[in-house]
Amino acid sequence: MPELPDVVVYVEALKPRVVGHRLERVHLLSPFVLRSVDPPLDALVGRSVLDVARLGKRIVFAFPGELYLVLHLMIAGRLRWRASDERPGVGPKIVLAVLEFPTGRLFFTEASSTKRASLQAVRGREALDAINPGGLEPLDADLAAFRDSLTRESHTLKRALTDPRLFSGIGNAYSDEILHAARLSPLKLTRTLTDEETARLFGATRRTLESWIARHRAAAAGEFPEKVTAFHAEMAVHGRFKAPCPVCGTPVQRIVYAENECNYCPRCQTGGRLLADRSLSRLLKEDWPGTIDEI
Repeated sequence: MPELPDVVVYVEALKPRVVGHRLERVHLLSPFVLRSVDPPLDALVGRSVLDVARLGKRIVFAFPGELYLVLHLMIAGRLRWRASDERPGVGPKIVLAVLEFPTGRLFFTEASSTKRASLQAVRGREALDAINPGGLEPLDADLAAFRDSLTRESHTLKRALTDPRLFSGIGNAYSDEILHAARLSPLKLTRTLTDEETARLFGATRRTLESWIARHRAAAAGEFPEKVTAFHAEMAVHGRFKAPCPVCGTPVQRIVYAENECNYCPRCQTGGRLLADRSLSRLLKEDWPGTIDEI
């Protein structure tokens, strides 16, 4: 799922291409992508884009008259920008919608059969605010605000960082990287952190997000970002199960749950202890290894 660093770079690439330009047409290719009725999409056509902004993991196009077009990429949604006379370069089966501007065309795609990505037209600032889960912007907050949001509810660190009501824009991938950088267990409870651990997590959150924004900007090199993915070879632990931790060389471990997974280094983050996987540990019971040294 595109998260804060990915969406920031998407927004930065969209602004010079669409702000000040009219939305000439919205062509829907999937009957499931549009999740709103009022205002109709026709109300946006012919209006110039005033701004493009990030709202959590969503991208918001602002139009005159307090009208907004909100794109939620979910897990497999991606954006492609093409000149008006340029071939799409993507299979038609994954295209959900095409937004046409005088400057080019924006292809909204989703390489998944579940079709979770969405497009929503919104009327009024209050209606737009109602979409916002309200999480703290981690790059705008100070340590006190970060601590308050982190400890508002008693959760594991992994759950707290990925809860959009607590923190804006952080998902599965960057939470793994943040917790590795902070040397903290993903299952440690938020209200058990010491002041030093909280400060460490705060610093790791800012450094990780800022670092990946810079990496994505450099990779795009002024062009529209085309390689947005949840997995990068430069990541320390996310998606690197059994690969060596770049800090200590210990094989990265994971917990699989629902459609997500949590990746961590047992030496850097859990004192050598293996965290129980809901499926494997229940299956193996007493044979489940308690530490990385037992493997």
